[in-house]
Amino acid sequence: MKRVDVIIDQKSEYTDTAYTYLAPDDIAVGDRVVVPFARQKKGREGYVIAVDVETSLPDSKLREVASVDRDRSLTAEMIETALWIRRRYGVKYIDAIKMFTVPGKKYEPKEIPESVTEEAPELTEEQRAAVREILASIHREDAHEVLLLQGVTNSGKTEVYMQAAAEALRMDKSVILLVPEIALSAQTEKRLRRRFGDRLVATLHSKQRTTEKLSEWMRIRSGEARIVIGPRTSVFAPVQDLGLIILDEEHETTYKSDFNPKYETIDIAYCRAQAHKCPIVLGSATPSVVSYYRSETGIYRRLEMKERIGISKMPQFEIVDMKDELRAGNTGLISRRLFEETEYTLERGEQVIYFLNRRGYSTQIRCLQCGSRILCPDCEIPLVYHKKENAAICHYCGRKFPVMRRCPECGSEEIALLGTGTERIEDRIKELLPGYEIERFDLDTAVSKRAIEAMLGRFRKGKTQLLVGTQILAKGLDFKNVGLVGILSADTMLNLPDYRAAERTYQLITQVAGRAGRGQGESRVLLQTMEPENEVIQAAAQGDYQGFCFHELEHRRIMKYPPYTDIIEVFFVDKKDKKPSEPSKTMAYAEDFRNRLLTMQGAPKDAVLLPPQEDSRRGGAERNRVSFLIKAPKGTRSGYMKAYMDYREHLIKCNASCHIEIDVNPY
Repeated sequence: MKRVDVIIDQKSEYTDTAYTYLAPDDIAVGDRVVVPFARQKKGREGYVIAVDVETSLPDSKLREVASVDRDRSLTAEMIETALWIRRRYGVKYIDAIKMFTVPGKKYEPKEIPESVTEEAPELTEEQRAAVREILASIHREDAHEVLLLQGVTNSGKTEVYMQAAAEALRMDKSVILLVPEIALSAQTEKRLRRRFGDRLVATLHSKQRTTEKLSEWMRIRSGEARIVIGPRTSVFAPVQDLGLIILDEEHETTYKSDFNPKYETIDIAYCRAQAHKCPIVLGSATPSVVSYYRSETGIYRRLEMKERIGISKMPQFEIVDMKDELRAGNTGLISRRLFEETEYTLERGEQVIYFLNRRGYSTQIRCLQCGSRILCPDCEIPLVYHKKENAAICHYCGRKFPVMRRCPECGSEEIALLGTGTERIEDRIKELLPGYEIERFDLDTAVSKRAIEAMLGRFRKGKTQLLVGTQILAKGLDFKNVGLVGILSADTMLNLPDYRAAERTYQLITQVAGRAGRGQGESRVLLQTMEPENEVIQAAAQGDYQGFCFHELEHRRIMKYPPYTDIIEVFFVDKKDKKPSEPSKTMAYAEDFRNRLLTMQGAPKDAVLLPPQEDSRRGGAERNRVSFLIKAPKGTRSGYMKAYMDYREHLIKCNASCHIEIDVNPY
C-alpha cells in the first residue's frame, strides 16, 4: 500500500492541513476518497493531494482509505492548481479544491443526439490575420502565451473565437470560453451550438439545478463535451486536454470573485494554461488598463481589429453640455437635443437605447430640514427609493424598508425623493412618448434568464422601440436596428470613489455606444455630461483608447496603483464588543498585524500601509469589521501573503474569536 496525504472536506480552520493515510497501490493524486476521521462513526470525504509521502509514523499507526470514487475524482493538474490558489489567495485547502467540484450525488446521463451544424462564414482580412496568429500559437509546442485581441465593437471577435476553437477540436483538445454573465450570453451559446452541435457544447453556471450541473460536469470530465461556455467559475471545468482558453469581454469586473477564494479569473486561466501548454485569448473592444499595460510591456501579445464587419459603421458621437440645459431651465436628465433625436429616430423606424448607470426611481432620500440622507442601518450607505415596490432599498445588502415619513435625525416630516434612476426615466419617457413600447432593463427587471431572454427578444424583434437600462446593456448584446444611444449623466461614473473610475467610464461609454450602428445606415450617440471638456469624456467620444491609457497609466504610476503595485485589503471580523466604551479587540488585532508587516524582515521600503479603519458599511449590526490597505510594489506580494498565512495560524493557535481575510486588488 501507499502512503498518501488527504485533505478532508471539513470547514473548520483547525483541520486545514493534510492527513496521512494508507491507500491501494493504484491510488492517484486527485482521487476522491472516503476516510475514517477523528472519532466520527461515518467516514469523511477528502481528496488525495500527494502520494508516496514520507512520515515518521509506522504503517501500523496509519489508518486506511475506506473507498475511492473515481467517477468524481479530479486530475493532478486540478489539484496542483488548487494548491497554487491556496498559496496565492491565502485560503483553506478544501476551499481551493472544491472550486473544481460540483455538489450532488445522483444525476441522469444525458442522451444528446447529433445535430446538424452550420458552415463558418467568410472572414474579413482582419479576422483572418487574428485567426492565423491564434492558430499558430495553438500549434506551437510548449506554447503558453496570452494574446490580447483588441477589436472594436462588432468587429467579429466571436467568429474568431469559434474558428480558433474549431482548430483546437481538430487537434483533439478542449476549449473553455468564458463570458461575463451567462444569462446575457445566450446568443454566444446558441452560435456555438449551431456551429459545433449540442453534444460538444456544455455550460456550467450557478443558476443550474444540482442534477443538471452535475450532468454537465460529468459530460465535460468524460470528454464527451469539448467546449465549455460559462461565467468565471467555468475556468474550473474538469477538462483534461485543454487546448485553448478564451475570456470574452475580459475587462468586465465580474471576472473578479467577490467570495472566497477572491480570485482573478485570468490568474486561474494562466495557471491552467501553463500546465496544459496552451494559449489564452483575451477579447475586448476596451481592454482593462492592466491588460493594455501588459501588452505594451511584452507580457501579452496584442492583436488588433479596427474595422467593423459587413456594412456596419461606427456611430457618430455628439457631446451635450448639460450646463446649457440648466441655464435654459431644464432640470431633468433628458436634454432637448436628445429628445429631438429620439423622436426623429423612432419616426424613421429605428430603435433607441437610453443608458443610465443608476437603478431605482430616486437615488437618495433626504431630509430637507436638516439635510441628512436616509441610510441603511447595517451598511450606512444611502437607501434608494423604488416606486414599483414602494420601498427604500439598500443596493449593497438588498434589505427593504418602508419609506420613512419622519427624519430619524431631527423628526421633520419634510422628506424628499431626490436624484433619478432608470425607473424614473422609464416613467418620464412613457409620458413624453405615449405611442411607443418602452421597457426597462436593469437588475430589477432582469430577474431570471427567462425574463432576460424574453425582454431582449422583444427588443430584437422590434416589438420594443426604446430600452432604458444600466450597465448590463453594455455586455456584448447584438442589435441590428439601433439608430440612437443616449448616455445620461456620464459624470456619475467619473465621480465614484474608485481609482478605476476613469477606466470604467471609458469602457462603459464605448461598450454602450457599440450597441448602435450594427445594421445599415448612420447612427448616433449623444453623451450628456456636466464636464464636456473632461479628458476621459473626450477620449471616449473620439475612440482614442491609446491616448486615454497613456494618461491613465501615468496617473497610476504616480499614485502607486495597479499595474505598478498590488493593492491588498486586509480585514478582521469579530463579534461586537460587549462594552462599546472599551477599545475594539478587532482594531487591536488589525493594528498588531500592520505593525508586524511594517517591521518584518525584508519589508519593502516603498510600500504604503494605510492605518486600520472601522468599516461599518460592511460590518453590520452584529459584527465589528476593521480593514486596512497595502500598496505592495510589484514582486512583493508573496511576502505579504506568507505573513498573512502566518498571522492567520497565530490567531488559530491562540483561539482568537477574530477572523482575518485578505483580498488582492479588490473591486
